[in-house]
Parts: sequence; C-alpha cells; structure tokens
Amino acid sequence: MNIQVILLIAGFISLAIGSILGYFARQTVARKQAGTLEEKIQKRVTQARGEAETIIEKAQEKAREITATATKEISERRGELLRVEQLTLKREEALDRKISELERNEKIFRQRVEEFKKIKTDVEELRAQAENKIEQVAGITREEAKKEIFENVERAHDKELVAKIRQLEAEGLARFEQRAREVIAFAIQKYSAPQAQELTTSTVNLPSEDIKGRIIGKEGRNIRALERLTGVEIIIDETPDTVVISGFDAVRRQIAKLSLEKLIQDGRIQPARIEEIVSKVQEEIIKQMKDAGEAAVYDAGIVGLDPRLIQLLGRLKFRTSYGQSVLLHSLEVCHLSGALAAEIGANVAVAKKGGLLHDIGKALDHQVEGSHVEIGIRVLEKFGVEKDVINAMKSHHEEYPAETVEAVLVQSADAISAARPGARKDTVENYLRRLGELEALASSFAGVEKAWALQAGREIRIFVRPEAVDDLSLHKLARNIADRIQEELKYPGEIKVTAIREN
Repeated sequence: MNIQVILLIAGFISLAIGSILGYFARQTVARKQAGTLEEKIQKRVTQARGEAETIIEKAQEKAREITATATKEISERRGELLRVEQLTLKREEALDRKISELERNEKIFRQRVEEFKKIKTDVEELRAQAENKIEQVAGITREEAKKEIFENVERAHDKELVAKIRQLEAEGLARFEQRAREVIAFAIQKYSAPQAQELTTSTVNLPSEDIKGRIIGKEGRNIRALERLTGVEIIIDETPDTVVISGFDAVRRQIAKLSLEKLIQDGRIQPARIEEIVSKVQEEIIKQMKDAGEAAVYDAGIVGLDPRLIQLLGRLKFRTSYGQSVLLHSLEVCHLSGALAAEIGANVAVAKKGGLLHDIGKALDHQVEGSHVEIGIRVLEKFGVEKDVINAMKSHHEEYPAETVEAVLVQSADAISAARPGARKDTVENYLRRLGELEALASSFAGVEKAWALQAGREIRIFVRPEAVDDLSLHKLARNIADRIQEELKYPGEIKVTAIREN
C-alpha cells in the first residue's frame, strides 16, 4: 500500500518536473524563433528600402529626361513660331508694297484715261472744225456729200448692182429651197406608217347562214334591240356568212361589231342578253381607248402626261378627219415634227409633244362648243401641259400666229401628213359631217333620248323618252323634226324620219 502511494507520489512529482522542464524548453525555442523572424523582417525591410530608393532614383532620372525633352521641344516650337511670325511680317510688308504699287498704277491709269478723254475731245473738236471748214468751202454738208457720192456710184453701176442683187437673191433662195427639201425629205423617209381606216361599214363573219335568222330574232326584235342600243344599221343580205354594220361613228360600229361577235360566240341572242353584252363592250371600248393612248405615248417616246389626257388621246383612235385616222395622223405629225426639229436644232421634245397633241380637241369637238384648236388649248391648260407645248400646237391651222420655231414645225408636219397622196378623202369627210349635223339637229328637240342617222343619211331614227312624249305628240315631234331638217339642212333626195316610243 505504501509502495503504491510512494510510486503515485513519485509519478506526480515526475509529471510536475516534466511539465516545468517542457515549459522552459518551449520558452527557449520560442525566444529563438522570435529572434529569427525579427531578423527576417528586418532583412526584408532593408531590402525593400533599397528597392524603393532604386525606383525613386530611376523615376527621378526619367522625370529629368522628360523635362529636358519638353524643354527642348518648347524651345524648338518657339523658334518655329518666331520664324513664322517673321515670314508673315515679311509677306505683309510685301503685300503692302504691292498694294501701294497698285494704287500708284491705278492713279497713273486714271490720269492717262483723263488725258485720253481730253485728247479725244480735242480731236473731235478739231474734226468738227475741219468738217465745218470743208462744208463752208464746198458749200454742202457732209450728209449731202455722202448722198451725192452714193448716187453717183449708183448711177454709174446701176445695172451691175441690180444684177448682183438678183444673183445673190436667186442663189440664196435656191440654197434655202434645196436645204428645205433635204430636211423635209429626210423627215418623211424617217417615219412611215400605214393609214388604213374603215370609213362607214364594218363586217362580221358568221359561222353559218343559220345565225342570220337568230340575229334578226322573232319579228325582228333582236336586230332592232341591237340597232337601238348601238346606233348603227345592221345589214343582212344575200352575202354568204357575212353581216354588214353600217354607221358613220367608228365607236358605235366597233361596239356593235364586238357585241355581235360575242353574242354569236355565246349563242344566247335575245334582247336582255344583247343589252348586257352591249354594256360590257362599251366598258371594253373605254379600256381600248386607254390602251391606244398609252401605246401612242410609248411609240412617241413622251413621258409626264396626265393619265386622263392619255385616255382622251386614245379616243382619237375611233375619230377620222377626211377619212384619215386622227390618232395615226397625230403620231405621224409627232414623228415628223421631231425629225424636223432635230434637223434644224430646235427643241425636239416640245415639237414631238406639240405634234402628238395638236388635234386633241377633236376628241371632244362634238361635245364642247368651239373649234378643235380652242378646245385643245383648254384641255391642255386643264391638265397642266407646258406653255411651250400649247404654243407649238395652237398655230397648226393659223388661227393663232406662230410664236416659236416648234409651232412652225408642227404646222409644217401637219401639212405634210395631210398632203400625202391618199391620206385624206374630202368627200367622205363632208358626208360624215352632214350625218353628224343631222343627228345633232334631231337630238336638240325636247324629249328625244337618242337619234341615229342610218342608211347613208336617208333615214333618221329617233328614240324618245316615254315619260316625256306620249303617243299623240309623237307624230307632231316627227313632223317638227322633218320641217327643221328641210329648213336648215340641204340633202339630195328625201330623208325618212322614224320616231320610236317604247314603254
């Protein structure tokens, strides 16, 4: 028991001694480590100070280099500015010297001008004095002397002068005529176009003879409906497989022809269908007019026209003048005017546009009062056409004086186109004009809805409005129209007046 206590006490004592020894050992090691770390830190601090001093020295050296470079550049810039300033001063001095020299020269020049004026005045005075003395000595004035000299020369060489003047006139006229022939010949040969035109009749080919009976219809209702709606005369005779459409208005004939062709193709030929087809064809004709106008403008190479004016131009496709298609005639005048203008150096664009539009008034001359030239001027002004073009077109019938070269060229081109052999037929034009007058007279009566001249003007067929004209007054209306025709119009033979009232 005691031994165990002793051993236990001895263990505690050993443990205490070991702990004390360990503590002192750790303190010793710690002091050694602290001394080593402090040395390292001191070494690092010393090294850092050395590096910092090196960096500072390098920075100071770099700053000194930059300062030296900047100082050098500033000195160079100052020297350059000084040189520029000196050069500018020299130039200003030179400029001042030149200005002074110019002022001196100007002063000298003015003095010399004044001296020259004085000398000129003195010379004129001396000349006047000399002329006065000569006139006093000779007894005649200068003008009288000049006149006498010319008269003496004229008397001495009268025949030679007259002969020379006539020779020069003849040679000049011959040259002008030759040049004019060359220009016109070149313009004519430069453009050529066919001028075929149906005058008063059109034909429709039939697939068989049986169609004629269907066109006539029961008791003639179909053919009467077609004639009433289109204003033409349908002629069905012994000619095989052919129907003739007669009428002086080309638009009506074309509407009737297309309508009849569509009815034959459709097969349903009866009054209601006829009215429907005619209405559709009338719309197609309006489109054809627009297409014809656009084709004419494209052919002429003209741009910038109002679309409504182009459509109005297309109406001339169905208009004739002395048997000549007005649209084809206008295109011909357009190209001839352009060729003539190019030959003599005039404005080609104005000449061509004036030539194309010179007869535009004929598209409306039966609807508006006035000559086709006056109507054309109003139409072109309405659609904003240039003043030069209006001046070029308005003189082609000499109603207005030609104000420009282009106006003369359009007038010449119009005459060339009209004078071409076979271009115009005066008799046919007069005949068509008389038919138009006949229709206009009948349409002027109150209650008349439509009036068609048929059978070459031997019949005037009148359709009245049933609400305005009754059966009792229908005969009186026909008699009044017949009396007016007899009084105002002159026609060979008799004219049949047919008045129709349909409920």
